[in-house]
Amino acid sequence: MTAAPAPSSRDLPHPAREEIRLEGVLHALADPMRLRIVRELAADGDELSCSRFDLPVTKSTTTHHFRVLRESGVIRQTYRGTAKMNGLRRDDLDDLFPGLLDALLAAAARQADRLGTG
Repeated sequence: MTAAPAPSSRDLPHPAREEIRLEGVLHALADPMRLRIVRELAADGDELSCSRFDLPVTKSTTTHHFRVLRESGVIRQTYRGTAKMNGLRRDDLDDLFPGLLDALLAAAARQADRLGTG
């Protein structure tokens, strides 16, 4: 019997699919900066490093926003070398809450167009 390898100190905790809660997702996406991060991830369709996001907030606030998104199950973060990569958990969100992410992203795009912030 072999022991499972110890998790790396750089492994980040993520909720399992069945632990993701609608109210947590909605809370995470209610913040304009976090919604902006999710819109960028959805538009890119791939993983992006934290440094790819140019948010008008401090580094510690940016870190907080990514943590809220990860802990709510909206994104998955993994280390690749020294870069922390972020990917949208679209499959999990679409399976749990069909149509929710697309509706929120479409509404956010319409709002950005209306306000001229898109």
